[in-house]
Formats: sequence, structure tokens, C-alpha cells
Amino acid sequence: MQITKRVFGKNQYNRPVTEYTLKNASGASVSVLDLGGTVTRILMPDKNGVPGDIALGYDDAQAYLKNNGYLGALIGRCGNRIGGAAFMLDGKPYTLQANQPPNNLHGGPEGFDRRMFTAHITDTALKLSLTSPDGDQGFPGTLRVEAEYSLSDDNCFTISYRAVTDKPTVVNLTNHTYCNLDGHDAGDVKNLVLQVFADTVTEADGGLIPTGKFLPAADLAYGFQTPARIGDVLDHPDAAMKNAGGVDFNYCAGRDGEDKLIATLYSPGTGREMQVFTDLPGVQVYTGQGLNQAGKGGAHYRKYSGLCLETQRYPDSVHHPQFPSVVLRPGEEYATKTTYCFSVR
Repeated sequence: MQITKRVFGKNQYNRPVTEYTLKNASGASVSVLDLGGTVTRILMPDKNGVPGDIALGYDDAQAYLKNNGYLGALIGRCGNRIGGAAFMLDGKPYTLQANQPPNNLHGGPEGFDRRMFTAHITDTALKLSLTSPDGDQGFPGTLRVEAEYSLSDDNCFTISYRAVTDKPTVVNLTNHTYCNLDGHDAGDVKNLVLQVFADTVTEADGGLIPTGKFLPAADLAYGFQTPARIGDVLDHPDAAMKNAGGVDFNYCAGRDGEDKLIATLYSPGTGREMQVFTDLPGVQVYTGQGLNQAGKGGAHYRKYSGLCLETQRYPDSVHHPQFPSVVLRPGEEYATKTTYCFSVR
């Protein structure tokens, strides 16, 4: 694997931002910023061997800072939603910023997606590190984070996350890349076919906060237990999807710490397939209904232009003791890995 780099503009403090491109022996590549650990491009061949960019993104760093949607970003300190933007830990209350009122989303308004990481290139990976100070966005403890990005010669892209803390805190790191296997500028993901290997989905209230109840995926219009065309699912008059504007739900798929195939996405048009493997117990499936912005290369991203498969521990776990815990304590290590394997058929 070869790693090259180029200047990608400047951040909000006028510091230079660098884009690192990981390229394998077959010519596939993944590009990542030291701003937000952001995946900017994923170039993978189609069934005719023609490479195409399947990751939604922007042409410069400032666009990532100005637009909503977390395109490609590393999400932290605690991904997904925390109900009421507050929680109790070891009897102590903590108040966060309600950047999706009345809830906290993806770590707050100045989450890891807006931070500069320190980059280190090795023979096999790009390593990005960040120190989040005690009290950052309201979270306790100094958290030291490392994310390692690698690309194998058989087109498997892996992100490994590690973190340690000096005080009890909560951590739930994920990646928020929007994929469209037809091409980032193809329009929408409705013709893609999705399968999620989950038995249940966490029920969500009107603000998309889990109620604590688990719903059998087999009973849901958006269960995706068997391969389903995304457009057909979105056309279903389901009340929960109407509230969410599409699919924006957490799927429960096996034990925490257990390696598993959690989802498969396929394009009948290009033949591209993406298999998602993880040791995390859940995945948030989001169909990009909030998109409406100018993207890279003159593209305009609209509703359903990209699909996110965000591997995770469950949303709002701090309020649901029956959910996999997001609590990290001194002396422990947060360590998870997610791999996206691309092929054609």
C-alpha cells in the first residue's frame, strides 16, 4: 500500500489541512483528511473494471466545516444521540450541548468531526491521533484517541479505533461516510440493494431517541433482513419512517466484541458490492434524507443521495442499562474495528 498526501485547504483556525490517499496494488484508493479523520474519496472498480468514486464529499476543507451532514467524518466523543443532552455517571450529572434540541448529537457542535488530528504514516496504515481534554463538550475525562486507516490489496478498507481515559467517561466512535455504489454523483441510492444481519431494531420516539424497546426486524417495513431495494422500502407508508423522513434507525446485530458481517450493500447497475464487518453490536442505517448541498466535482447532493452504515454501540446507551455500555474507565482500553470490503458481481 502506498500513501501520498496533498494540501486540502485550511481549517477554521487557518491551519493547513492535509489529504492522505491510501492506494493499493490493484489501483483502488481511499482518501482521508487530518481534519475530522474525514474520508473524502473511495475509488473502487465497477463490474467493467472502471474505477469510480463512491463516497460523497467536498472539494476543500472549508466546505466540510460549513456544511451539515458529517460527510465522511470520524464521529466522537459519543456518536449518535444522547437524550436530553445530559447523563449521570457514577452518581454525577453531566450536561452537554443540545445541538439537536433537546438532544445531543454526535458529540456536540464541536465534535471530533471538526478537530485536527495528528497524522503518522507507517508502512501499512495511516494513524490519526487526538487528545480531547477533560470537560470537552461537557464530557468528563481527558480522552486520548487513535484511529488507524488501512487498505488491503483485495480492496478491504479498515478503520481501527482505540481510546483511553483518565476519568470515567462515555465513548462511542464511528465513521459517517455516505456511500453510493453507483457513484457519488449518481443522484440517489434508491436502486441499491441492502441487507442488514440484525434480529432486532431499537424502537425510537419522535426525536429518534430509543425507548428501550427492541422491535423484531422481521416485522418492520425497514427490517432489511432479506436483500431489499432501498427505494421500495422508502416508498412504504410506515409511520416510523415518515417521522424520520426515511431510514434512520439502529439495528442490533450480535454480541459486543464479536466479529460479524453486519450489512451488505449492492448495486445492480455497477455490480459493486460492499460488505461491512465489525466487532460492534449495532449499525445505524441512515438514508441521507437531510442532504441538500453542493458537493465535489459539481455534484449536488439531495435527499437520499448517499447511505450511511455507522457501526456503533446503541444510541442513548447511557440511559438504558440493558444496552451495550459506552462507559470507559481508567485502566481500560476502548478498541473496535470495522472493515468495508469491496468486490463486484
